[in-house]
Amino acid sequence: MSVQYYEGVGRRKTSTARVRVMQGNGKITVNDKPCEEYFPRLGDLTHIMGPLRASGYEGKLDVTVKVEGGGVTGQTGAVLQGLARALVVMNAELRPVLRAGGYLSRDSRMKERKKPGLKRARKAPTYTKR
Repeated sequence: MSVQYYEGVGRRKTSTARVRVMQGNGKITVNDKPCEEYFPRLGDLTHIMGPLRASGYEGKLDVTVKVEGGGVTGQTGAVLQGLARALVVMNAELRPVLRAGGYLSRDSRMKERKKPGLKRARKAPTYTKR
Protein backbone atom coordinates (compact mmCIF):
# COMPACT_ATOMS: atom_id res chain seq x y z
CA MET A 1 0.00 0.00 0.00
CA SER A 2 1.42 3.35 -1.01
CA VAL A 3 0.85 6.59 0.86
CA GLN A 4 -1.16 9.06 -1.20
CA TYR A 5 0.31 12.56 -1.30
CA TYR A 6 -0.24 15.79 -3.18
CA GLU A 7 2.73 17.77 -4.48
CA GLY A 8 3.32 21.45 -5.18
CA VAL A 9 6.41 23.34 -6.35
CA GLY A 10 7.17 26.81 -5.03
CA ARG A 11 9.84 29.29 -6.10
CA ARG A 12 11.22 32.56 -4.73
CA LYS A 13 14.41 34.35 -5.86
CA THR A 14 16.78 31.42 -6.52
CA SER A 15 15.10 28.95 -4.14
CA THR A 16 12.96 26.00 -5.20
CA ALA A 17 10.82 23.92 -2.86
CA ARG A 18 9.06 20.62 -3.60
CA VAL A 19 6.29 20.22 -1.03
CA ARG A 20 4.35 17.00 -0.41
CA VAL A 21 1.17 17.00 1.67
CA MET A 22 -0.48 13.84 3.07
CA GLN A 23 -3.00 12.89 5.76
CA GLY A 24 -1.38 12.81 9.19
CA ASN A 25 -1.06 14.58 12.51
CA GLY A 26 0.60 17.90 11.59
CA LYS A 27 4.28 16.92 11.38
CA ILE A 28 6.33 19.22 9.12
CA THR A 29 9.73 18.02 7.85
CA VAL A 30 12.12 20.20 5.81
CA ASN A 31 15.14 18.49 4.20
CA ASP A 32 14.79 15.55 6.64
CA LYS A 33 14.87 17.89 9.69
CA PRO A 34 12.00 19.13 11.88
CA CYS A 35 10.67 22.46 10.61
CA GLU A 36 11.55 24.29 13.86
CA GLU A 37 15.17 23.15 13.49
CA TYR A 38 15.48 24.09 9.78
CA PHE A 39 13.78 27.50 10.15
CA PRO A 40 14.81 28.69 13.66
CA ARG A 41 14.34 32.39 12.81
CA LEU A 42 11.41 34.02 14.57
CA GLY A 43 8.38 34.45 12.30
CA ASP A 44 9.48 32.11 9.48
CA LEU A 45 7.50 29.18 10.86
CA THR A 46 4.33 31.24 11.41
CA HIS A 47 4.71 32.58 7.86
CA ILE A 48 4.96 29.03 6.46
CA MET A 49 1.91 27.90 8.47
CA GLY A 50 -0.23 30.62 6.81
CA PRO A 51 -1.73 28.46 4.01
CA LEU A 52 -2.55 25.64 6.47
CA ARG A 53 -4.19 28.10 8.87
CA ALA A 54 -6.19 29.81 6.08
CA SER A 55 -7.45 26.49 4.71
CA GLY A 56 -8.28 25.02 8.14
CA TYR A 57 -5.87 22.06 7.79
CA GLU A 58 -3.45 23.08 10.56
CA GLY A 59 -2.51 19.98 12.57
CA LYS A 60 -4.34 17.61 10.20
CA LEU A 61 -1.72 17.10 7.47
CA ASP A 62 1.87 15.87 7.36
CA VAL A 63 4.11 18.05 5.19
CA THR A 64 7.43 16.95 3.67
CA VAL A 65 9.62 19.56 1.95
CA LYS A 66 12.77 19.40 -0.17
CA VAL A 67 14.12 22.93 -0.59
CA GLU A 68 17.35 24.08 -2.23
CA GLY A 69 19.05 27.26 -3.40
CA GLY A 70 18.95 30.82 -2.13
CA GLY A 71 18.91 32.04 1.44
CA VAL A 72 16.58 31.73 4.40
CA THR A 73 13.98 34.27 3.24
CA GLY A 74 13.88 32.90 -0.30
CA GLN A 75 13.49 29.34 0.96
CA THR A 76 10.70 30.40 3.33
CA GLY A 77 8.81 32.03 0.44
CA ALA A 78 9.35 29.01 -1.80
CA VAL A 79 8.01 26.62 0.87
CA LEU A 80 5.02 28.90 1.44
CA GLN A 81 4.05 28.92 -2.24
CA GLY A 82 4.72 25.18 -2.69
CA LEU A 83 2.51 24.36 0.29
CA ALA A 84 -0.32 26.51 -1.05
CA ARG A 85 -0.07 24.86 -4.48
CA ALA A 86 -0.08 21.38 -2.93
CA LEU A 87 -3.23 22.27 -0.96
CA VAL A 88 -4.94 23.43 -4.18
CA VAL A 89 -4.02 20.12 -5.89
CA MET A 90 -5.50 18.30 -2.89
CA ASN A 91 -8.71 20.39 -2.76
CA ALA A 92 -9.46 22.78 -5.65
CA GLU A 93 -12.12 24.59 -3.59
CA LEU A 94 -9.34 26.16 -1.49
CA ARG A 95 -8.06 28.23 -4.45
CA PRO A 96 -10.12 31.42 -3.72
CA VAL A 97 -9.17 31.36 -0.01
CA LEU A 98 -5.45 30.90 -0.72
CA ARG A 99 -5.53 33.42 -3.58
CA ALA A 100 -7.12 36.02 -1.27
CA GLY A 101 -4.36 35.42 1.30
CA GLY A 102 -1.73 35.97 -1.42
CA TYR A 103 -0.23 32.51 -0.99
CA LEU A 104 -0.48 31.42 -4.64
CA SER A 105 1.22 34.45 -6.20
CA ARG A 106 4.79 34.01 -7.41
CA ASP A 107 7.02 36.77 -6.04
CA SER A 108 8.85 37.69 -9.25
CA ARG A 109 11.45 39.96 -7.64
CA MET A 110 14.95 38.74 -8.45
CA LYS A 111 18.45 40.10 -7.90
CA GLU A 112 19.21 42.64 -10.59
CA ARG A 113 22.31 42.06 -12.71
CA LYS A 114 25.38 44.29 -12.58
CA LYS A 115 25.54 46.76 -15.48
CA PRO A 116 28.76 47.81 -17.25
CA GLY A 117 30.05 51.23 -16.17
CA LEU A 118 28.37 50.92 -12.77
CA LYS A 119 29.74 49.56 -9.50
CA ARG A 120 26.68 47.40 -8.75
CA ALA A 121 23.28 47.00 -10.39
CA ARG A 122 22.40 50.69 -9.94
CA LYS A 123 25.22 52.35 -7.95
CA ALA A 124 27.17 54.69 -10.20
CA PRO A 125 30.73 55.90 -9.55
CA THR A 126 30.90 59.16 -7.59
CA TYR A 127 30.47 62.17 -9.85
CA THR A 128 33.15 64.86 -9.55
CA LYS A 129 32.83 68.13 -11.43
CA ARG A 130 36.55 69.04 -11.27
